[in-house]
Amino acid sequence: MKKIHILFVCLGNICRSPIAEVLMRDLIAQVGMSERITTDSAGTSGWHDGKGMHCGSAETLEVNGIDPGRFISKRLPENALNTYDYIVVMDDDNLHEVEQRFGRHPRRIFKLTDFSREYDHVPDPYYTRRFQHSYDIIAQSCRAWLPELIKEINA
Repeated sequence: MKKIHILFVCLGNICRSPIAEVLMRDLIAQVGMSERITTDSAGTSGWHDGKGMHCGSAETLEVNGIDPGRFISKRLPENALNTYDYIVVMDDDNLHEVEQRFGRHPRRIFKLTDFSREYDHVPDPYYTRRFQHSYDIIAQSCRAWLPELIKEINA
């Protein structure tokens, strides 16, 4: 049985990538694919290693009917390209950092907003304080990508 492992990456792994990890996991569960598609997240900086999700991210997930669950921030692992099928970043800076570490692999390392018609990155709500706005971009992009993942699983 084919499985897909997804790693969402942002700078600190307390705002955007945790939202993407938890939101996509919820969407995957809704379509009955939890045993076939897994999600995780990490940060490029390691600044917040061992800390919980930003309260703004957790509250935004809850407001949108998603349990944030227990979350512990971690740094992007050195073996990520061997462990995950996809490394999905939130902005160009994240993409640059990940590609510096692992090289260019456009079919495996890309921005989440590559699936958005309206946005080219997910703004960092740590700085903008617009958690719902970032959530909306993440949700739109994840919903657009999920059918492609399902096709890949069923191929």
